[in-house]
Amino acid sequence: MAEMKFTVSSSPHIRSNDTIKGIMRDVIIALLPAAAAGIYFFKIQALFVMIVSVASCVLSEYVWQKLTKQKITIGDYSAAVTGLLLAFNLPPTVPLWIPVVGGIFAIIIVKQFFGGLGQNFMNPALAARAFLLASWPVQMTSWVVDGVSSATPLGILKEGGSALPSLFDVFIGHVGGCIGETSALALIIGGLYLLYKRVISWRIPVTYIGTVFVLMGILGRHGFMSGNPVYEIFAGGLMLGAIFMATDYSTSPITPLGQIIMGIGCGLLTSIIRIYGGYPEGVSYSIIIMNLFVPIIDKYTIPKVFGEVK
Repeated sequence: MAEMKFTVSSSPHIRSNDTIKGIMRDVIIALLPAAAAGIYFFKIQALFVMIVSVASCVLSEYVWQKLTKQKITIGDYSAAVTGLLLAFNLPPTVPLWIPVVGGIFAIIIVKQFFGGLGQNFMNPALAARAFLLASWPVQMTSWVVDGVSSATPLGILKEGGSALPSLFDVFIGHVGGCIGETSALALIIGGLYLLYKRVISWRIPVTYIGTVFVLMGILGRHGFMSGNPVYEIFAGGLMLGAIFMATDYSTSPITPLGQIIMGIGCGLLTSIIRIYGGYPEGVSYSIIIMNLFVPIIDKYTIPKVFGEVK
């Protein structure tokens, strides 16, 4: 009988060919349709905001890691992804010092202070957006369409005052809003690419959008069964948040059940804020709040080890 030999080594024992650089490159590719839509609808100013935001994030990471004598990791594209997502969450009219400040806050305060990539407990781009919105609310809520000041579709739903854009305009992105959130069509194309490349799973985006669809349809902004759920899921930052922000590897659950809980939780909070809160949107704060529950969700949804004895 042949003698069997085993090699004993420390974990991890399961390896993947995926790399951070490869995943981030796919995310950037997936964001390109929304970037092109933002430039098309909001013109050259949107491009300037994107360039400044990405440059701010990449430079902040380089300078911080240089000063703290850490390995320089800007080549993995993670800082560039943060910068692009931050720009997508800004109005095209913001002064260019806003993405500079936001990039520094996202990279140094939210990411590097907690240990760098994979250690941050909330999405850096969303945390920076929340910081900027609380600090400079006027600059962060000035919207334009075709060079003319205009409220966002969700703002009109919340406050009234003018006619709602058509569902078609909302779907393609010809409405007021942040640079990267207005075109649901472009974001869905990017999301399908990420699903095809298996960078993300369907669980968080589908359960997040599905929960908002059901709750906004049933509860409605003006009473029971008064909502327009189709309009609600295409308007605002829901597609951007559900596909690109809530699925962030560092700040989302690792288990399938946990990801479903994350999606439902984000959808529930977004619906509550939209219907009963003071903000017309609610996506950013919903994801940030659910980010805080990720360790607890993972703790109670990780499968038990086979053969474990308590």
